[in-house]
Amino acid sequence: MSYPGGGATGDDVYGTTPLVTGDAVVLELRPAGFVTRIAAMAIDGILQIVMIIMVMVVMMWVGTSLDTAATAALGLALPVLIIVGYPTAFETISRGRTLGKMALGLRVVGTDGSPVRFRQALGRALSASVEIWASSGLIALLTSMINPNGRRVGDFVAGTMVVEERTGSRRDVEIPMPPQMAAWAAAAELSRLAPETANAARQYVMRYGELAEHTRHEMGSRLADSVASQVSPPPPPGTTPPVFLAAVLAERRRRSLESLRGASAPRSPWEGAPHAPGPWSAYQGGPQGPGGPTPPPPPYGR
Repeated sequence: MSYPGGGATGDDVYGTTPLVTGDAVVLELRPAGFVTRIAAMAIDGILQIVMIIMVMVVMMWVGTSLDTAATAALGLALPVLIIVGYPTAFETISRGRTLGKMALGLRVVGTDGSPVRFRQALGRALSASVEIWASSGLIALLTSMINPNGRRVGDFVAGTMVVEERTGSRRDVEIPMPPQMAAWAAAAELSRLAPETANAARQYVMRYGELAEHTRHEMGSRLADSVASQVSPPPPPGTTPPVFLAAVLAERRRRSLESLRGASAPRSPWEGAPHAPGPWSAYQGGPQGPGGPTPPPPPYGR
């Protein structure tokens, strides 16, 4: 995966970009607001009603050439197909977005941040036919109000949640420098690190412990390779992805803040200070697998 070169500008020392990676894995899961979800649901509902009306008009036009039984069967099947097929098709093809969700910057994802799959989209749609359409939205409304993440019954059935895509990064949380990487980071060339890459790496580090095991290691290796291709020299052999990425982000932030403050800023604010625990602290010796520590990955940048 390649990224254009560049650095953070202005006061945004991390580089704010969309939080969805190329394979639609959402790195920062911020549940969609209740009102926003209702608005997106209303947009999709109106579109589906318009589709059903159009189908009924066509059925009335061609109904004279069909017998009564066929007309009744189509009149029942086509609306159901629209109610179930519309969200299933859109959420599967567009990775979790219907037209209503696109308009309001929402996306359906798995609870681990993975892309929504066909069976999940179908499960949500089938559940919606009851909790939204049959109950006039009352069941979905009550469930979403009770659940802190705004999940309705269909989300529990499918293992999904609706998240906001249009959200800022966690810029108020500082990622401290891993002490063993301070010397390497101070001499590293980071000017080619793109804001897109830096922001994706930051969200990965901040949510390392929340990601599913397979997503954690696969995404960590991919992000570490991407970052290593844009910085030099390569990190010390055996450096794990979260430690490497944290070091790059901490040094990048320090340099950006130093540039904003002027030349009078201290060279290394972390030198001599005790190590502040970060989200990667449990993985200093390597990621933990089901059977114990996982062997360290090969050096990056090869």
